[in-house]
Amino acid sequence: MKYIFVTGGVISSLGKGLTAAALGTLLEHRGLKVTLAKFDPYLNVDPGTMSPFQHGEVYVTDDGAETDLDLGHYERFTHATLTRLNNLTSGRVYANIIEKERRGDYLGKTVQVIPHVTNEIKDRIRAISKNSDADVLIIEIGGTTGDIEGLPFLEAIREFAHEAGPRNALFIHVTLVPYIRVAGEIKTKPTQQSVAKLREIGIQPQLLICRSEKPLGADVRQKIAMFCNVPVECVIEELDVAHSIYEVPIDLQKEHLDDLVCRHLALKTEPANMADWKRMLRRLIHPRRQCRIAVVGKYIQLQDSYKSLYESLKHAGGANDAAVKIIRVDAEDIEKHGAAKMLRRMNGILVPGGFGRRGIEGKIAAARYAREKKLPYFGICLGMQIAVIEFARNVCKLKNANSTEFDAQTPHPVIALLDEQRGVTEKGGTMRLGAMPCKLVVGTHAHRLYGTTLISERHRHRYEFNNAYRDQLTAAGLRIAGLYAEKDLVEVIEIPDHPYFVACQFHPEFKSRPNEAHPLFRGFIAAALRTTR
Repeated sequence: MKYIFVTGGVISSLGKGLTAAALGTLLEHRGLKVTLAKFDPYLNVDPGTMSPFQHGEVYVTDDGAETDLDLGHYERFTHATLTRLNNLTSGRVYANIIEKERRGDYLGKTVQVIPHVTNEIKDRIRAISKNSDADVLIIEIGGTTGDIEGLPFLEAIREFAHEAGPRNALFIHVTLVPYIRVAGEIKTKPTQQSVAKLREIGIQPQLLICRSEKPLGADVRQKIAMFCNVPVECVIEELDVAHSIYEVPIDLQKEHLDDLVCRHLALKTEPANMADWKRMLRRLIHPRRQCRIAVVGKYIQLQDSYKSLYESLKHAGGANDAAVKIIRVDAEDIEKHGAAKMLRRMNGILVPGGFGRRGIEGKIAAARYAREKKLPYFGICLGMQIAVIEFARNVCKLKNANSTEFDAQTPHPVIALLDEQRGVTEKGGTMRLGAMPCKLVVGTHAHRLYGTTLISERHRHRYEFNNAYRDQLTAAGLRIAGLYAEKDLVEVIEIPDHPYFVACQFHPEFKSRPNEAHPLFRGFIAAALRTTR
């Protein structure tokens, strides 16, 4: 296996994850099998308990790991199926070490950053290698070079690369080359200093990927090459893309990134044929139609809070030859101003997942508006629970029906805590997580969209449809379209006499890809487009 380590300098949010994912795309198109990992220096064991406002979405893998959102980029840009091994944090590293120390595994030795912390990090790299048949492992190191918490990771990958050998490991450094508008100049000093920081600890990056809003002239490239000790051809320009993040692999191919990587790692492959990727891009960038979709959420201020969901809507737009204009609607604004005012110009309404009671009544109002106005509705996780509550209240006339998450004393708990969640007190990694089978009912809308009766989708929740109300709700017109048969849990609901009213307990956004839109998203956008005629 060959190893590529991607680090970042100057500032955070430079796009290391997208860069790593785009490189994975290029290498796959050269016939190589790729897997990717994210190593994060923060002390949380995983992102599962972190606020979406602070960290963005939590991405869930098939095996039930709550991981960094960059793993979503990795899976969308490549064919890799990632696991809990592919995301490591300082919190997990130190938790493992302390557990071993308490057991006496270190035989009385003093436990130190070097070698114990660095060995734990290297052991994770070896574990990923052992559990994968990939040709190339790309590892992104989170944070910014110079951060104190990131030093053990940098030392660990320095040691690992030395052990692997020069033709088996490669360092790529993503850095900022800012344009100072007042001076009218591009400045290389931040990049020089960031690389110098890496070299202080023994890492000489072989490739520099320079994020900039202005093209790098030959003189700028020469200067960076000279003072960062790399050949000028290894200074790679990465400008902001014009239309879509899926342009990044094409832009990096023009800079010969994949050629340089293969040369450094002695990988003999044919050039990447990106024809299929370019066809997908054309559908995304030059659609013939357009629709407006309201995403009614509670974390809408931060784009990354619903990253996979927004990308899935774009994928579905491409599959329908349409641009999806995403309108972020704060559920609390619906509570203040009413659903009619906030949603009247929309072609479809999507209510995503979330936790806590804030904004819940606004989401319920949105579901009612969609049901009564025959506007396409798609509910995901909490969005399904919201649809059930609304139907129970306004169709079945179950006054004050609710979820016990929001009202423990509700007279009609149509959504209730999973039996397995009773008595659970810890927050991290304790929900119903990961991929689980769902059997679809023949003849339902969901069945027609999937084209099969047995599916597998990823979950992240504690509350479920309460089966005690199933007969009453279905008698009033709600259709159960999918079940987790082993535990008789409702997974998909529909309203039959509606253009598109489908809601699911799982998170389909984690399985959508730019060249393979998820069936439920694809069907939702198709229905929304019919309202534009």
